Amino acid sequence: MTDITKRAYQFIILFGVISLLGDIIYEGARSVNAQYLKELGASALWVGVVAGLGEFIGYAIRLVSGYVSDRTKAYWLFTFIGYGLLISVPLLALTGIWQVAAILMVAERLGKALRSPAKDTILSQVTTQVGRGLGFGLHEAVDQIGAIAGPLIFTVIFAYIVDYNLGYTIMWIPFVLLIGVLIIARYLVPHPEKFETSKTASNLPDKLTTTFWVYTAFSAFAIIGFASFPVVAYHLKANAIVSDAAIPLLYAVAMGVDAVCAIVIGKLYDKNGLQVLIVIPVLSAIVPVLAFTFNWIAVVIGIILWGVVMAIHETIMRAAIADLTSLKKRGTGYGIFNTAYGVFMFFGASIMGWLYEMNIAYIMVFAVVSEVIALVLFIYIMRLQKQQ
Repeated sequence: MTDITKRAYQFIILFGVISLLGDIIYEGARSVNAQYLKELGASALWVGVVAGLGEFIGYAIRLVSGYVSDRTKAYWLFTFIGYGLLISVPLLALTGIWQVAAILMVAERLGKALRSPAKDTILSQVTTQVGRGLGFGLHEAVDQIGAIAGPLIFTVIFAYIVDYNLGYTIMWIPFVLLIGVLIIARYLVPHPEKFETSKTASNLPDKLTTTFWVYTAFSAFAIIGFASFPVVAYHLKANAIVSDAAIPLLYAVAMGVDAVCAIVIGKLYDKNGLQVLIVIPVLSAIVPVLAFTFNWIAVVIGIILWGVVMAIHETIMRAAIADLTSLKKRGTGYGIFNTAYGVFMFFGASIMGWLYEMNIAYIMVFAVVSEVIALVLFIYIMRLQKQQ
């Protein structure tokens, strides 16, 4: 193993720790946000709208932040500002009005929008030394330790007392640590672009290809039919299928599945390429059929599959964008991709919240139709790949 490869692994782990601390904060909050909004008086429709709007902003703004980060090359600056907005989570402890809480939840997603294209560009540059699938998978595995720890913090608290404010207040600790580690990472690796050699960036045109656009469309339809966890959580609480403490625990289980699957899926991507993506529409169509039942065993299986799909979203989907775009268009590519992803996630979560109040069965039909469209687009992507 060469020195530059060792440095790449070290940076990926360090960046993973940063994401780990970030996930403790926002994944912990996301595991209880829906219940908290309901506690404050929000309806299922508004929970779906807030969740969808947050994700929409969290992705739509990436169109701008990705483009500007490419133009300015200020990838680290956008990363710092984005992570700084995680302060919105501990501030949730200071409000008892659901509209104010909703604004803070959306602000947290805005931070993710500002940092994600820049952060993913930095990571894509370094992972060329180890394999993008493996690199993103390793990063995701470390990242998901935080995604497990965050919900578990609320699970432990709720086991003794259902106190949302206490849980949000504790998030000050990982927030301070995150900013400290981020400063260290910036000091140690100020120029991550040096990891990407001219050889790894060759044969990629400085424009967005047809494959990129079809891939973006595929991802959009795959996510619109993917069950939103806040709506699932609302279903579990509204029907008392499991206890309040069990909901963040189930979310932690899903994040654990995500972590375990990430590296395996990443390696499969490095070996087999985009064809691994066929798993997404298939499993995404099954998840709501199980997660929106009234049988807790079926719900658990559905949430486990939800975690598998999330692992694919967080590894292969991100790695593929880097492999479909040149370095000059990397931030822009991530921005466009994530904007489409977020728009459809917004509509998906909102529509599912609306359909839930009408008839749960409609959610399952909606999901299946969306994933069938995604499957057709996947087949087209494979044909485009063969033509190249």
